[in-house]
Amino acid sequence: MLRAQNITKTYGGVTALADGAMNIEPGSVHALLGENGAGKSTMVKVLAGTIRPDAGTLTMDGRPVAFHSTADAVRHGVAVVSQELNLFPDLDILANLFPLREPRRGPFLNRRAMADAARPILTRLGLNVDLRTLVRELSLGQRQLVEIARALLAEPRVLILDEPTSALDRDGSDRLLGILEVLRERQVGVVFVSHILEEVMQLCDTITVLRDGNTVLSGADRADLRIDDIVSAMLGPRPDREAAPPPVPPQAANGPELRLDKVSVDEVMTGVDLRVHAGEIIGVTGLAGAGHLAVLELVAGLRRPSSGTVRLPGDRPVPRGLRRAIGAGVAVVSGDRRGRGLMLDQPIWQNIGQVRSIGLSRDGLVVRKSALRGRARGHVDRLRIRCRDVDQRVGLLSGGNQQKVVMAKWLDASPAVLLLDDPTRGVDVGAKAEIHDLIRKAAADGAVVLLASTDLEELAELCHSVLVFYRGQVAARLSGADLDQHTIVRVSNTGEHG
Repeated sequence: MLRAQNITKTYGGVTALADGAMNIEPGSVHALLGENGAGKSTMVKVLAGTIRPDAGTLTMDGRPVAFHSTADAVRHGVAVVSQELNLFPDLDILANLFPLREPRRGPFLNRRAMADAARPILTRLGLNVDLRTLVRELSLGQRQLVEIARALLAEPRVLILDEPTSALDRDGSDRLLGILEVLRERQVGVVFVSHILEEVMQLCDTITVLRDGNTVLSGADRADLRIDDIVSAMLGPRPDREAAPPPVPPQAANGPELRLDKVSVDEVMTGVDLRVHAGEIIGVTGLAGAGHLAVLELVAGLRRPSSGTVRLPGDRPVPRGLRRAIGAGVAVVSGDRRGRGLMLDQPIWQNIGQVRSIGLSRDGLVVRKSALRGRARGHVDRLRIRCRDVDQRVGLLSGGNQQKVVMAKWLDASPAVLLLDDPTRGVDVGAKAEIHDLIRKAAADGAVVLLASTDLEELAELCHSVLVFYRGQVAARLSGADLDQHTIVRVSNTGEHG
């Protein structure tokens, strides 16, 4: 039905996709897999008409097609449910379900016809909400169901589902997976993009894997593959570990530690034990919803355990709320620097002084601007932040330098516990290496470092050990020769180690 051949796309001399190929058949669910940066998003955008390829061809029913826009792709029968939801938050559910194709009765919208068409699909998806509800009032999972319903209402011949279960709870995921059977019966071809390999093995008929922009597995029969086969295709041969994280100082075992004892959070995690000593870098990872991110939230005072205890270094309890946790020596570095990390319209010096001098008042009630600028200059020099001067607005810096400002802001407060959530997201290779050096130095200076990252190479390179979560429990603690990307992916998807 829809076939992509030799699809190539470059951005600024960097090849995002080279000779990409997919063949989507009616009534079949075709998985498109690969690590971050493998080329999946580029392939999806080409199939959905968001971008035009530099080379290659698309054919529909054997005839060449060229999609000039997503609306053009929809006219040809190709719809997409994007991971980045494209809804109108200030319109109600019904208006979002029929953008630019509302049924009319004369000059007026026929909302009754819209509702009659929408209700069966929304009921099948389990979204039983008043259709007049504004989208901004819905949860993220409910918004994802609205996006899915909108695509299904277009009655597509090809439906692209890009990480469709990432924001859904288990019941929502199960209902969506039931919809796939209906689509098969209707001879709709489905492209299923997911990082949950267990889900792929359960649902999909054929599998294509991209790695570094190249197609390394094309339309393979899922029945002929094991999860280990898919992991090897996604990551390539298992590399020899050339370097390990520096050893933890011998005195660390008897020094300050972050401690979780038999911690449970209702419907999130069960019976988690964790020790992180001063000087250690410990990673936590897992698939979306596995429970690993809740560890950071517990230590940051953003969650409370339903049972068990969380103790900061010095055997202190975690205060309630982020502000009090910061006062107790906890730093939280987020990869979402624009949304949570920085004041983009303010100068560098003000951003760096935000925690220690302004938030914690460690330099007295009256802080001179000259003192803040002086401390900021010291951090700019040590962290090699590339800027004109400390008066430059942070929003004018590159992504990597913005993230180093985030690091400087927290390191300025000399934290006892450093929580890192995807700290190198969206930065270039050079800035990533420099941020890794900062993390290692913070640990060497005596901080307890807890790292959550979607970058598996980062986890393997930086951490002394990594706890892999599976369905709310620690499935494995990896270290030494066991700590590599292949093992992390396998345990994350199966809960099995060894």
